[in-house]
Amino acid sequence: MTPPPAAPPRPAAAPLTHAPTDTGRARRPGLPRVTELLLSAFAGHRGTTFRLGELTLLAGPSGTGKTTALRAYEALARLGGGTELGEVFPDPSACVPERARPDAQRRRGFRIGCTADGPEGPVRLEIAVQAEPELRIVGERLSADGLVLLETALRDPSRRAVQAAWHTAGATAVTRAPLPDDRLGTALLPLRVAGTTAGQLRVLAAAEQMLVALRSVFPCDPRPGRMREPVPVGGGRLLPGCENLADVLWRTRAECTRRHALLVDAMRVGCAGPVADLLAEPFAGGRLVRAVLDRGDGARTTLRRLGDGELRYTALALVLLTGPGVLEADVPGEVPAALQCLTVLADGLDRALDPAQRAALLALAARMCERGHIRLVGAVSDATWAAGVPGATVVHLRRD
Repeated sequence: MTPPPAAPPRPAAAPLTHAPTDTGRARRPGLPRVTELLLSAFAGHRGTTFRLGELTLLAGPSGTGKTTALRAYEALARLGGGTELGEVFPDPSACVPERARPDAQRRRGFRIGCTADGPEGPVRLEIAVQAEPELRIVGERLSADGLVLLETALRDPSRRAVQAAWHTAGATAVTRAPLPDDRLGTALLPLRVAGTTAGQLRVLAAAEQMLVALRSVFPCDPRPGRMREPVPVGGGRLLPGCENLADVLWRTRAECTRRHALLVDAMRVGCAGPVADLLAEPFAGGRLVRAVLDRGDGARTTLRRLGDGELRYTALALVLLTGPGVLEADVPGEVPAALQCLTVLADGLDRALDPAQRAALLALAARMCERGHIRLVGAVSDATWAAGVPGATVVHLRRD
């Protein structure tokens, strides 16, 4: 795999796992999931591996690269969904390690990757991206059990293509063909590999596992300022900023009474005053809906009156209690929901939350993650309050 120009080595934020990643029955090997995030050279990270459990907290002060790690994870997810490289990295130079020097051709770049576990065992994906002078994927490797299943390399810089070789194990050991340099090659394999030999079938199975694991992602960062306003009735799928929470409640309260009851129970812990129900009601002649708390005595409180912590807590609890059918996520529709494991990426998970809200939200996350169909990777400034929570993996980051 042709690498981008190397950056001078410097100390990286060292993740230290302080809790086991294996939570017993929560680890369901049949469900593809990302178990490692590899940041070989990405922004402020050099040679960093994040081991991810069912419930993972990236903890550290500002500037340690928590948000950067989540951004890299989201970028991989979008590439796995077939998004073009330029859309995924609109400012690619910001992803290049700060002290990386250009080579003789004035090229600089970055490296990211991940490991996805599942029925095929651990499958590793590594990507080398050239950010300057023009954005392109210059190398990609998909491997499992020490066997390279797909490898691409830039052979002719004048062409907008890379040379790809994938494992065949038939009359010829590998099949070679050009692939575009602005898309993830692994995402194109199902359209290019015939699947007529055992080797090709293995390539397809590994690629499918990686793509299912990557695409089952929902980045979530609730924006209280936008959640307070009434919203139009739409498709009832929650956006990453949760500004359409009222529209989602309009749908989910009737569709799943059991989970809605669990959400109301969570609200009683995270919101001030009595809470009998959380619902959406028509507004502005039925053109809009707004979310309100039913206080149980005939009084109702609109979300406009709630604090930022209450709103973020409400939105995150709703995310944990729902699933791909409710969240605006690019999940693989061809895979049954029972075979998917959704990963929620929550930047600033503890932002604006008081101690009681943090504890209640983490306890809810632990319960939901234990079931095996949802995972959480959250960034927090400090994780001492998470000590002792079963199944939680805390990764401590530090400034250089």
